[in-house]
Parts: sequence; C-alpha cells; structure tokens
Amino acid sequence: MAKADIHPTWYPDAKVYCNGEVVMTVGSTKPELRVDVWSGNHPFYTGTQKIIDTEGRVDRFLK
Repeated sequence: MAKADIHPTWYPDAKVYCNGEVVMTVGSTKPELRVDVWSGNHPFYTGTQKIIDTEGRVDRFLK
C-alpha cells in the first residue's frame, strides 16, 4: 500500500502536445507534456529515415 501524502499527483489523462496540437494522452505526474518529437513524426517510425554514410561503413556492413 502506498504511503499517504508522499507521492505526486497522478494525472491519468495528461495531454501530450507536439507543435501546438494534442497528439496523444498518457498517464503522468504533469497535466500537460510538450514534446518536439514523438512516434508520429520521428523518422524511424515514419519511414523517412536517411542514413548519412560518408565513410562507406553502411555499405561494408550490408556486404
């Protein structure tokens, strides 16, 4: 059982904002979270990732 009066307030529907719009809701100890990158605009998840290979390491690895 959790002790009383030592834990922060829990917000089960905290809103996550990215570029001024709500992108999801999560549980948090803060009522609002502001992020620059989330899974909806991260290059890895959107498939727009570009690997910059100036020394040929990726090609050597793929061979």
